[in-house]
Amino acid sequence: MSFCRVITTCLAIGLAITTSTSLMAGISNSLMDISANGQLLVCSNRDSGTVTIVDLNDQTVAHEIPVGRHPEGVSFVGKSDIVAVAVYAEDQIVFVDAKSREITGSVDVFDEPYSVVSDAEGTRLWVTLEYPGEVIEVDPNSKTITRSLKAGSFLRGLALVENKSLLVTEYYTGIVKAIDLNSWSVTEEWEGSPQDNLARQITIHPDWPKAYLPLQRSVTNVAHGSGSIFPYLGVVNLPGADDLDRKRIQMDSFRGTYVVANPWEVAISPDGRRLYIVFSGTDDMFACNILDDNYFEIEFAGLIKTGANPRAVKVSEDSQSFYVYNSLDFTVDVFDARQLTRKASIKVSKWSGDPQVLIGKKLFYSAHPPMTRRRWISCSSCHPDGDSDGRTWQQPEGLRNTQSIRGLIDTHPIHWSADRDEVHDFEYTIRSPLMGGRGLITGRVNDMLGEPNAGLSGELDALAAYTNSHPFELSPYSKSGLSAEVEKGRKLFFSEQVGCAECHSGKVYTDRKMHDVGTGRNDPTEKMGTRYDTPTLLGVYRTAPYLHDGTAETLKDLLTTANPDDKHGRTSHLKDEDIDAIVEFLKVLPYEKP
Repeated sequence: MSFCRVITTCLAIGLAITTSTSLMAGISNSLMDISANGQLLVCSNRDSGTVTIVDLNDQTVAHEIPVGRHPEGVSFVGKSDIVAVAVYAEDQIVFVDAKSREITGSVDVFDEPYSVVSDAEGTRLWVTLEYPGEVIEVDPNSKTITRSLKAGSFLRGLALVENKSLLVTEYYTGIVKAIDLNSWSVTEEWEGSPQDNLARQITIHPDWPKAYLPLQRSVTNVAHGSGSIFPYLGVVNLPGADDLDRKRIQMDSFRGTYVVANPWEVAISPDGRRLYIVFSGTDDMFACNILDDNYFEIEFAGLIKTGANPRAVKVSEDSQSFYVYNSLDFTVDVFDARQLTRKASIKVSKWSGDPQVLIGKKLFYSAHPPMTRRRWISCSSCHPDGDSDGRTWQQPEGLRNTQSIRGLIDTHPIHWSADRDEVHDFEYTIRSPLMGGRGLITGRVNDMLGEPNAGLSGELDALAAYTNSHPFELSPYSKSGLSAEVEKGRKLFFSEQVGCAECHSGKVYTDRKMHDVGTGRNDPTEKMGTRYDTPTLLGVYRTAPYLHDGTAETLKDLLTTANPDDKHGRTSHLKDEDIDAIVEFLKVLPYEKP
């Protein structure tokens, strides 16, 4: 079935790939990269704030280099030994000399750089900024941004096609877009299913006009672990193919009844014969033979058990070896591509924080028992790296918009319905039909709002420690200080006339109480009444949609069309410029660490 929506069909942009001539493969985003001479491998260590350089000749660590908080995508710059690193939480592209281990420069960006790729000559880099959904072009020599383009919402995946075009993916929707590097505009768009979610990477075939992306299907009207979250491989036919359709292959039924969860990255061997896909929730990888049939697309070749939470896979230039990055074991494993056997395991970093938090993080990302029974879902399926999945779910109690867990430790009680007073109460979620696990507590579980469940299980205490470990991040809109419009909005927000601060009070902008704000009455599935917990406003600039049922698409909607009776702020009398000022104030939160 085709889900493609074409904006402009123009093969002249050079996106087409033909099989009649030998063409260089596109360069795709990854948490690992291999140097042009095949001698070095680099991986980013999100939890360590480092990148590690591995000498592939003797399979040893050459250097581990601090680069800043939460590095994500990495790329060698052309044929050089310089590595460009997208440092997500520092809003920087950092350049590292892989031989000397020196930091050779950096480029400040607006917010959340995720992916980075380089042209073959090393004269241009392209980077996705997850927020605000921009692609930027960087001159690695002058360390300057030469162009930027607003290309969608929450962009992550990035692939370069023949130095002429880029493919990007929207993280929350799975939409794939093509950007012509000549006109610097979006020229193609491939929509998938409305259920497509968490598409963080894309790669292309070296010879055929096809792109492949790992993604998740989030079926929001099913609150059951065996019917809500599904792992998929998306396949997109690019210009040059017989048609521009798009399909998806269900990975949990690809090998009979063997269920996998949370696909993260895909790699194609340079000879074009093999596809490798890692599943971070179940610690698995599929090796697949690629078919040129426009129907089955791939066939199963082998199952590989990986280490904890695999997040990256790369293939050697001769296609004889591949490498898997196990992010929570801090190892890179080396595999023989013919035998699909592990040849070596290289320790590339280590956990430097609280050991209890690491135990909890492994549980949070696990789709294994005791967290689940059927392996489809993990806590990270809806809250990857502390963020939300951007979805509103039909839960047994009613519609519930997924909230970020940043600052959770300071914003209890938990859930829109405030039905839990400690993170340990997620024992009920683990045991619910949603996850279907046996749970972490042995024996009696206390009521959610009753006696504490803290201290009843070491594993549950660890899960709570990790879940509570996500801090608020400063808003990118606060970098240039508080403008006159923001100050105006701040005064209106705290004024008695508007009254926003009557509920959104204190350092984390919530009174932690329940209020009726006029929502929920039109939801026949609501079981908990129409009073909801006041959410924090810190980081609200990037957490649309808003309200418990996700009915406010923007912050302006929140204050206007979604607030007809002045239930959450008295805003109906305000002028448009006043509303806009309040929105600008909300966007800078937090402008200082709470």
